[in-house]
Amino acid sequence: MTWENLFNYIVDFGIRYFILAGLAFLIFYVLFSNYFSKIRIQKKMPTSADYRRDIFFSTISIIIFAAMPVIFLKNDNIRPFTQFYTNIDEHGWVYFILAFPLMILIHDTYFYWTHRLMHHRRLFKLFHLTHHKSTNPSPWTAYAFHPFEAVIEAGIFVVLIFIMPLKSIHLWSFFSFMFVFNVYGHLGYELFSTKFRKTKIGRWISTGTAHNMHHHLFKGNYGLYFLFWDRWMGTLRADHDA
Repeated sequence: MTWENLFNYIVDFGIRYFILAGLAFLIFYVLFSNYFSKIRIQKKMPTSADYRRDIFFSTISIIIFAAMPVIFLKNDNIRPFTQFYTNIDEHGWVYFILAFPLMILIHDTYFYWTHRLMHHRRLFKLFHLTHHKSTNPSPWTAYAFHPFEAVIEAGIFVVLIFIMPLKSIHLWSFFSFMFVFNVYGHLGYELFSTKFRKTKIGRWISTGTAHNMHHHLFKGNYGLYFLFWDRWMGTLRADHDA
């Protein structure tokens, strides 16, 4: 691991995250907050102290996330044991394309179970309380993790590169999608219509409303992208569909 590699990844991750979160905050909280007030989930706005705390812990989380590819892909002693590859012909175009949705499904499963575990009373304060201090989340809350939780969250990178063949574009796209969806999940505004949430597809999507309820009420709705595991395991809040 070199400091130059770490710095480059911090810049890459930081630019993507802070531009996404910053733009969302600028649009929904500064410039057009009145215009979007009808789709605000909680009418009360977060405080300045909430924003400062979330930005501080998000910055630490970004550093931890950036360290993962440096440790595991820039280290000649570890990289050979991963399934990272460079030539599409090694696994073909079909796998190359299917790997993208497969990563999302694996991450959703990983997130649900680690998230639910961190809500255990013996682990919550140590790992997850920092994130839940934002009972009324904003875009800055998306990666406002305690460092211990940030390691768990970033652990999906380690899981993926060891269990499935992946190229750089897979990882870059995966993290970009994750940043976008996580900012939406903590936006504080619901972008999907009520009609969509009641469709055959929409009922399986973990919307901003679903995750906002989790932050506000602490229990239930543990999923990240989907509600598969919440519905299957009986952890979807009873008042969610209503």
